[in-house]
Parts: sequence; C-alpha cells; structure tokens
Amino acid sequence: MATAKITLSASRDIPFNKLVLSQSNVRRVKAGISIEELAEDIARRSLLQSLNVRAVLDADGNETGMFEVPAGGRRFRALELLLKQKRMKKTEPVPCVVRTDGLAEEDSLAENVQPAALHPLDQFRAFQTLREKGLSEDDIAARFFVSPTVVKQRLKLAAVSQKLLDVYAEDGMTLEQLMAFTVTNDHARQEQVWEALAHSYNKEGAVRAADKRAQFVGVDVYEAAGGVVMRDLFEHDDGGWLQDPALLDRLVMEKLKAEAETLRTEGWKWIAVATEFPYGHTAGLRRLDGRMVDLTDEERATRETLRAELDRLEAEYADADELPDDVDQRLDEIETALIAFEERPVIYDPADIARAGAFVSIDSEGKLRIDRGYVNPEDEPPAQPTDTDGHDSAAAEPAIARRPVITVHTNGVSEPQCEPDDDDGLKPLSERLITELTAHRTLALRQALANDPSVAFAAVLHALCLATYRMSSATCLEISTKSASFNAQPPGLADSASAKAIEARHQQWAKQLPQDDDDLWPTLVALDRDSQAALFAHCAALSINAVHEPWNRNPQRLAHADLLARAVNLDMTAAGWKPTVDNYLRRVPKARILDAAREARGEASAQLIDRLKKPEMAKESERLLADTGWLPKPLRTTDAQIGGGSAESEASTDALPAFLADAEDGGPEDPTDAEEPSHAVAAE
Repeated sequence: MATAKITLSASRDIPFNKLVLSQSNVRRVKAGISIEELAEDIARRSLLQSLNVRAVLDADGNETGMFEVPAGGRRFRALELLLKQKRMKKTEPVPCVVRTDGLAEEDSLAENVQPAALHPLDQFRAFQTLREKGLSEDDIAARFFVSPTVVKQRLKLAAVSQKLLDVYAEDGMTLEQLMAFTVTNDHARQEQVWEALAHSYNKEGAVRAADKRAQFVGVDVYEAAGGVVMRDLFEHDDGGWLQDPALLDRLVMEKLKAEAETLRTEGWKWIAVATEFPYGHTAGLRRLDGRMVDLTDEERATRETLRAELDRLEAEYADADELPDDVDQRLDEIETALIAFEERPVIYDPADIARAGAFVSIDSEGKLRIDRGYVNPEDEPPAQPTDTDGHDSAAAEPAIARRPVITVHTNGVSEPQCEPDDDDGLKPLSERLITELTAHRTLALRQALANDPSVAFAAVLHALCLATYRMSSATCLEISTKSASFNAQPPGLADSASAKAIEARHQQWAKQLPQDDDDLWPTLVALDRDSQAALFAHCAALSINAVHEPWNRNPQRLAHADLLARAVNLDMTAAGWKPTVDNYLRRVPKARILDAAREARGEASAQLIDRLKKPEMAKESERLLADTGWLPKPLRTTDAQIGGGSAESEASTDALPAFLADAEDGGPEDPTDAEEPSHAVAAE
C-alpha cells in the first residue's frame, strides 16, 4: 500500500487590516518577553515567523475576506503596537499560513507546546558568535532585551573549557557548577579542579568563606594548605565556597590549640578547646570574680578627652541628615577606643587560677574567644566546719573534749548526747528534742512567711540565686531549680540574639551579687522592688525547658510552655529566628519547602520554585521567605499569625534569578529529599 502524502497549508500575504485576534488562542497568561520588546524586535529584523490564520465565515459558511489569528497572538499584538506607533501602515502584507482543517484551539495549543526550548549553552555560544562578528556587548544586550551584565556572564560561560562545556551539554554538571569555573580563564586549571572534585561540587557540602571558621583561619591560609575555593561570578557569594571542610576544621583546631598553649602559661588547671561549645556548657560551674586592672592617671585623662570630643561631635552634627565621611570615621575611632577602656584585662588570684580553667573557641565574627575563670564542683576548696553558733570550729579549742555517749530512755529510744562542755556542767540538748522543737519553729515560720509576701518573695529569690549563681544549698527553702540544659544543639544556638542577651544579663547580675553566701541575703533584701523582680524573672527563666525531647514526652510540660508563650506574647521572628537553608529548608522534603512558600507568599511563589531541584529550591525559598515572618509550626505561638499568602503578597512576588529561570526541569526527586527524624536535631 502506498504511503499517503501530506498537503501543507497554503501561505499568503494578508493585509494587516484584514486580520483580527481569535478568541480560540489558548495563551491566557502573560509570560516571557513583553509585547513592547517583541515589537522592537520585529521592527529591527522584520517578522521571523508567520501567523497562523483561519478565514472568518458568515452565517452561510462563505468567506468574509477577514481572517482570525488563533496562533500567533503575541506577534499580532506586537504588529498592532507598531501600527499605533505609526511605524507600520495598516495595509502592510503579513506572512500567514492559512489553515482550513482541524480545530483553531488545537492549532494554538500545538504551536505553543511543541517548540523545544533553546539549551542555555546554545544561547551562550550564539552570543559568543555575535561578539566575534563585530557586535559589542551593549549591542547584543539591546537587541535581545537583556542587560550588558547578562551578556558578559553568558560570554564568560561560553569561554569555559570545551571539555567542561561538553560535560554540561550532556547534563553532567549543573548550570551553577559551570558558573563556578568562570573564576579563572585557565582551561587546564578548570579541568584539574573538575577532576579533583570528582564531579561532586555542590554548595551543600561546602563552607562559605564568610563562615566564622574560614574567617578565623583565613582563606589565604586555607588555600596555601591546598584547599580549593569556588567563587561565583553570578551572585554575591561572600568570597566563595571552601570545598574541603575537613581541611578547614583541621586548620581551625591547630590554631586553637596553639592559642591554648599560649594561655597555659597563665597557670590554669585545665583548658577546653572547641570551635563552638554547646549552649549552656558552663552550667554547674562557678565563675571566678576577678579584679579588672585599674586605669592609670594618663589613661583616665585620655578617656575623658575622648568622651568630651564624642559629646562635642554628636552635638555639632545632631541635626545633620548625613555625617561627613571624616566625622563618621572619627566617631567610629572614638567609640572603639572607649570600648577598649571598658574591656580591660581581669586579674585573678593565683590560688584560684590553680583550681580553675578556661574555654577557648571562636566567636560569631570569627575572632578568638577566651572565657577564663570557671571552677568545677570537684575543684572547689573544702568548706570549713562550723559549730551551732556559726563559728569556725577549727579555730576554737574546746575546754573538754567531746565524745558521743548513748543514753537509754524509758521509752526505749536512744538519743545521742555529749558530755559536759562548759564549767556549769550542763549537757547539750538531745538531737531528738532539738528536732521536735524546730518542727514547731518550722510551722510557725511557714505561717509567718505566708503572711509576709515581700519577705517570701525575697526568700524564694534567695534560693533561686543560690542555685543559679552559687550551686549552694544554703537556704531553708526546699525549692529545687536548675538551669535547663540543651541536648539539642543546632548550629549557631550560642550566637543567637536570645543567647547573647541572656548571657549579658547573667554576667551583669553576677557582677552585682556578692561572692560569699552569707552576704547574699542582705544584698538581695537591700535591692529595690524592681531590681528584685528583674533578678527573680531572670533566675526563673533559666529553669525553663520547652525543648521537644523524644525521651521526655510530657504533654503537660509542653502545654505549659505554650501557655507561657501566649502570656509573654512570644514572637520568634522578633527574637531573630528566620528560616534558612541550614536551620530548616535543607532538612525537610521538597513538599514542606513548597508548603512554606505557599503559606508565606502565596501559590504563585510556590509555582515559581516547584520545578527546581532541592538544593536550588531551598536556596531560593530562603530568599522568598525572608522578612515574611513565616515560622514552622514548632516555633509558632498558638493562634499566632503566620506568613502572608494574600493576593497582595502574590502580586509582589519577585521573579527567580535569570539563571534559575533558564534551568531545566528539576527531574527526579533528590535522594536526600526526606524529612529528618526528630532525633536528628540532637545528633547534629
């Protein structure tokens, strides 16, 4: 049987004023290049693709001489715009393909669905060809309605080693990976790095150059040790990504240990070294009260001169909208110098140093952090025994040596007694009698304290302070409290805004409280009511444990935490928490990332990122969720507002970066796209 031959639709030039836009066009959503830009492109190089048209028929099925356009509506509107701008006559012949068979809607759908998108590499090479044929970067940018920066980026990508371009063309690397190699023009070096990374480069396992570890060691030192840094031409990357975390961590520990050896000369009993200690690591340790080195007369005079200059400059420019650069710089210099006067060295007693230790780590800005003067409970000096009058028994010589004797009473109860210890020959009271008498006293004291709320408040505050600052039991109130520890230690917990505020307040109170337990009560009683209340709240707050712990599933505890959160109007966004790749987004499946974007910014935002692979999706959702106030459910206060998701927020959604918009579909699910089990937080 002979194969049937097809007949192509006829083409003809039809005057523009004989064309009308069809309602059968399936394109409803505006996307891609604008009508204005398309009109400019047609004006420059004429129409590159014919319109798909069908004759308009009258009621009897006869042609009317008019033609409708079901496929090519954007081209039609662009021509219409050129006509309105008087840049084209209304009878200008328009190349058209005249269709008679099938459905108009089918033609429109086929034209929009069947074309294959240009591979990004083909675009890069096309830009390179135009540049080689004499067009400038600005010319190319103007003709294709992009910025000169985009053209420079595309040309830079096209200049990467041909070997790597071939890998990219075969989907052997991502567009982001290809971008990273534009940092150097040396093709041999590009290929060497690609081989060294064994096709495994990704930012998920790398360390930002802005990371505190990299800042502490220095990127130059890391590179000198053989470490590789990937830098991004296409976005701000804070200096690049360090590809060998193991090497970086080794360099960090070597430098910290060297600092610890220097510190050891001060005579501390122990020195603990870590990149970052868990939050609450000093719980249960007593901190020494050192003495700050006094200022010399010359230093005091310099400080007062600087303060006077600071006051003068602030008064002089109080009404200025913007400070001159030299004045702004001088104010910074003065403030830095004044801070140095306040942060003077602290001197400790040599005997205390011999029983105490120090912690050596890195602060949030990548600088060396040394916390001196912490004493373990087992290293505390032994307490001196005291007699019943509170005097040091070691300093008193008894007139008669005491030795226990046993006296049997008629009721059959044995009571230990002591032989006479004074000239009157009176024996001390029995232990049992003292117990019975003090039982009466305890009840009377309870009743009296219950009728004096102010003293009761001071007594509880005294017990809290002993437990918080002294780890002492020198109170008659059997109130048990402790600073709740954190088994879960997410990255950066100790550097969070809440942790820093708590630590600053804790140390401020520590400076105001006496070192000796006996002096604590009169000090607390002497405080005004507001100060007592503030200290009480601080000590009570340190005992809160609202952490979800798999081994401690107490629903009443967590329910009470929710109650407290509502009572104090807890707002985790105001407390400084926001969703990032590291603290949430990379640790949940893609469905939860999309759900977060949908809640915070609306369905349109979720659709923007739903085709991305998980690493890019997490990164882009961090940008979308920034400043929205969105929180995962464990951080929400009951009935609290979550992110927007309104029509207004949908309308203001930012578009994806160009390189992400050009990326191919996300493909199969990321093998790491699984939510972490609840115990994984504690293990990190």
